[in-house]
Formats: sequence, structure tokens, C-alpha cells
Amino acid sequence: MVQILSADAVRELLSLSELFPVVEEAFVKQGRGEVERPPRPHFPVGIRVDSIRDGIGPQGESNEDPATDSPLGTALTMPAYIHGRSVYATKLAAVHPNNAAQCLPTVNAQVVLTDSTTGLPLGFFDGNSITSARTGCIGGLAAEYLATDPIRLGVIGAGTQARWQTRAIAAGSDVESVRIYSPSDSRDVCAADLRGEGLPADAVDSPEEAVSDANVVVTATTSTDPVFDGKSLEPGTLVVAVGAYTAEMQELDETTFDRAARVFADVPEEVADIGDVREAGLSESDLVPLSEVFEGVVGRDSDEEILVVESVGSAVLDAATAEYLYEKARERGVGEDVGL
Repeated sequence: MVQILSADAVRELLSLSELFPVVEEAFVKQGRGEVERPPRPHFPVGIRVDSIRDGIGPQGESNEDPATDSPLGTALTMPAYIHGRSVYATKLAAVHPNNAAQCLPTVNAQVVLTDSTTGLPLGFFDGNSITSARTGCIGGLAAEYLATDPIRLGVIGAGTQARWQTRAIAAGSDVESVRIYSPSDSRDVCAADLRGEGLPADAVDSPEEAVSDANVVVTATTSTDPVFDGKSLEPGTLVVAVGAYTAEMQELDETTFDRAARVFADVPEEVADIGDVREAGLSESDLVPLSEVFEGVVGRDSDEEILVVESVGSAVLDAATAEYLYEKARERGVGEDVGL
């Protein structure tokens, strides 16, 4: 039997306070090399679908040249296994930028859980909720270990991940205030939603308002240009950047890196290739594995240091989170069992 966990079921089971140690342990295992995390292949999908299905090109004209058809999306496969565990996970993700016009999510993902001793399938879970929660825990753990209390949080971005970062940071630390900026009215909706959850959130009209006087700054955008001026950072600020994951994407400017005492990375070899780090002239050797923070090897040396945490995400965290959910669902009888 295969256990199916919908988005609602995943949200019912998730507890950020319970997930923190799960994610932290996964980071430590990854840092020690006690995991299998193959390269994540990505490939274009949806090429010429409209033309072949309808016999016409995108503008209503005959179109037999495949070079004129752009892919509708990008598919990614992200497998991972933590040594000693009886399960492993594979995340199947897809990014379709045009979905917003159809009121559909741009990113969709599912996580497949497999028995590592037999290869038999165990679970099929909503991957969006898992990704949101485990990524939120990165910011939550970073704030717990590297920020000074109480936290005055500035958030650039007002989407799903902005909410999860705020929730997770509040779950692990004392949050005094939250100021949210986005160039659209989504900042008002995001702030209202978080206030409805009991968090002290307000929308502001500029990135400077969000960043000034903050001691933790989160960027959760898809920007290709820096989203705030590094000169606006107060001494002692922790910057958590979770949005950029390609060479074309950039959330932080060179000034932010110049002022930072250390730059931590969840996956240094992959973070080295994103736009933030490349534009700052940094390489993998300049990045400190975030796992070393959780092992007590390195951290904050003074209250005045500016620190940066860069995250591109790791399938190891998906595997750990899926295992946690699977075990909790079995205990509580949540989800649906389906025979294949």
C-alpha cells in the first residue's frame, strides 16, 4: 500500500517546532557526507505541445519549425538518501511561469517516498507544502543560531515563502516586529494574513523601510536585480536569502557581501553558481557550510557582525521531512492508503 498525503494532510501533520530538529539533523548529516544527493537534472517540457495538438503556431499561423516554440516549463528531479535510514525520497518538481495567467501555481512538486531496503513504494506526498516548510526551517534555524534577540524582521517578498520564513523564525525566536515589502499590493495581503496568525506584521512602502532597523532581513523573491541597498543594513544584521537559485537571479548586492563577516551556504557548491555570489566575485571557497553552524564549529563572533545565509535548497531536507511526515501519518492514521 502507498500512503497519499494531500496538501491539507501535510499541513495537518506539520509542526515547525517538531521539524526544526529534523532539518537540523539532516544538515549535519549532509555536512558530514553521510548522504546521497545526486545532481538534480532539469530539462525543458511542453515544447511544441500547442502546435502539435492544434496544428497551428502560437500566433494562429502554421508553424512547423520547432525552433520557434519555447518550452512551457522546466521539470526537475531531486533524489536524496540519508545513510542508515529505511526510506529515501525523490522530489518531482516543475516550474511553469505562465501558470499565473491561469490562476495556477507557478511551482508544483510531489515527493515520492521509497523503502530503501526493498525498493517498494511507500508514499506520494504534496511537495509544495514540504518544500515551503523545510525551506522556512532554514531561516528559522539560522535566526535561532545567528541572530540577536528580540528579532525585528524585515521581509522582501510577499509570497508563499515570505510567509513560511516569517512563521518559522517566529516559531524559533522572539519576534518583536515584522515589516514586509513587495512592489505589488501583495504586501498588504501577506501582512494581513500573518497578523491573522497572531504575528506582528505590517506592510511598508519601500525596501528601505523593511530593512532599516531590522536585525534579521529575509529575501524571498524571484528578482534578477538586488532588492535592497546593502548600505541600509544595520550592524549585527543577519541576512537570509532564499529566492535566488540560478546564475540569472540576484537578490543581494555586492555591498551586502562586502559588509558581511561570513557568508554561509546550505549547499556551497551550488550557491557558488547563483547570481548573488557570482556578482560579488565570491567562489565556493568563500562560503561556509551552514551545517558547521549547527555543529558548533562556527557562528556569530560579535553582536556587530553582519552575517549572510544563502539557500538554494537541498533534496536531503525533503527526504528528512517526508520521513518525518510518513511516520507521523502512520501514528495518527492521517492520509489515504492506495494499492498500486
